[in-house]
Order: sequence, then structure tokens, then C-alpha cells
Amino acid sequence: MITTDFVPGSPCWIDLGSPDVRAAAAFYGAVLGWEYESMGEGEDMEGGVLRKDGRIVAGLGRLTEEGARSAWMVYYCVADADAAAEAVRQAGGTVRVPPRDLAEWGRMAQFSDPLGGEFAVWQPGTNAGVELVDEPGSLSWTELYTSDVEAAKEFYGEVLGWRFGAMEMPGGGGSYWLVTPAGQPDERMHGGMMELPAEQLSTAGGRPYWHPVFAVADCDAAVAAVTANGGSLQMGPEDAEGVGRLAVCLDPAGADFVVLAPAGR
Repeated sequence: MITTDFVPGSPCWIDLGSPDVRAAAAFYGAVLGWEYESMGEGEDMEGGVLRKDGRIVAGLGRLTEEGARSAWMVYYCVADADAAAEAVRQAGGTVRVPPRDLAEWGRMAQFSDPLGGEFAVWQPGTNAGVELVDEPGSLSWTELYTSDVEAAKEFYGEVLGWRFGAMEMPGGGGSYWLVTPAGQPDERMHGGMMELPAEQLSTAGGRPYWHPVFAVADCDAAVAAVTANGGSLQMGPEDAEGVGRLAVCLDPAGADFVVLAPAGR
């Protein structure tokens, strides 16, 4: 499970780059009950934070990178963003945004793994990360779809110190690899990796990609809100034994995410 006592290697922040900040805020407000708080002034909404019941659950900003798709970025907690950048280089990845300070809040950097999967790190300052997790309307899991799970395990193990455990998928669908921060018990696993052929990674143009999983009270109701507000459905809703009822969705700008009503809640 994800908690807010962010240990090194655990997800601590997510943000969305969208071509239309106002439309994205309205969409996720309808689907997940989020409220948008602009960090600027006036009508030109460039970015801000998203809150659920008053607590920060994500960031939202205007997509400015030329040619980039709208997507969620997952940030993992590190003790030293500069050391993480060097580890990425040594392991064959790419430093997309070099480490930089964001005022007194912390230090961030964005990377790509050797196959192109994009992720980021956060070295906390006064801001440790999001304020609500593992509750309806908040981040509950992170997931990587990749064309080479063994290469991904080697890279992320070297860079973030993760350990991995295999879970066999139903129907002979191969292994789903569970991710846990170094030195933490299985109860602190926070994500998974799944191998797919490149042709099934069309959302990111054939490259691997991370996406967030948001907990919801009712998966079908969340899916209905997605489609009613201009989003679309990639998969589901369907029941996953021991996991819950889930669906893979796209927002109106094409950013992918999962909604999950966990089993036993």
C-alpha cells in the first residue's frame, strides 16, 4: 500500500501535463471529486494543485513540451536527486530534466528509462509530497507497462533500490511483478510491472509508460463519469480476483489512468 510517510523509492507525487488545464480540472473534478487550486492569478490557468476533501492529491499544469502527449508523471521519493540522476546515467537511462530546486519545497528531476518510460524523482524539502493516498479519490498504486520487464527490473532496481516479487496472472497471462521499496515489508509494495508487446503500447507510441491507479468507491460509477465527461475506456470494467474491480481509462486529452474499487472495502 502507499502511505504518506514517504520512504526512499516510494511514490510521493503525481502531476498531469494537459493542453487545457481548465478542462482537465473539470474532468477530474467530475470523475474523482477533486477541486482545483490555481497557483497563479487571473484567468490564464497555467497550473496548480488538485485537492480531495481539502488535501492535496496531485499537481496539474499546462503541457508545454513540443510533441509530448498528455500524461501523468509519477515522482518517487529519493534522498538525493543529483545522485539519482547519476544512477540513471550509469544504468543507461536519460536525464530529461536535470535536478533543480523548486523554491524551498524540494528538488526534482525527470528521467527516461533505457526503453523510454518516463518517470521523476522528488527530494523533499518543506514539501514531502501528496497529502492523501490509498483512499477513494487518491493514488493507490503505480504501474509500468513495458516491452522488456527484465530490463526494467534491472534498471529500476539499480536506480531506486526496488525489490520485486512475481504474481502469476490468471489464464496463463504471464507474471505481474510487484514492486516494494528497499528494506520495506511486503505490506509497503506500491506498484507493479507488466510486460506487453510493443504493439500494445500504442498509448505512448510503442514506448513503455507509467500510469497512476486511483482508488474509487464504485468502479462502474467512476467509468460512467469518465465517459459522460468526454473521456474514454481502454479496458474494463472487470473484476480481478483478490484485487478488486478496475478499468483503464483515458481523459479527454488522452492521458491514461486506472480506477480501482479495491476488494474487501
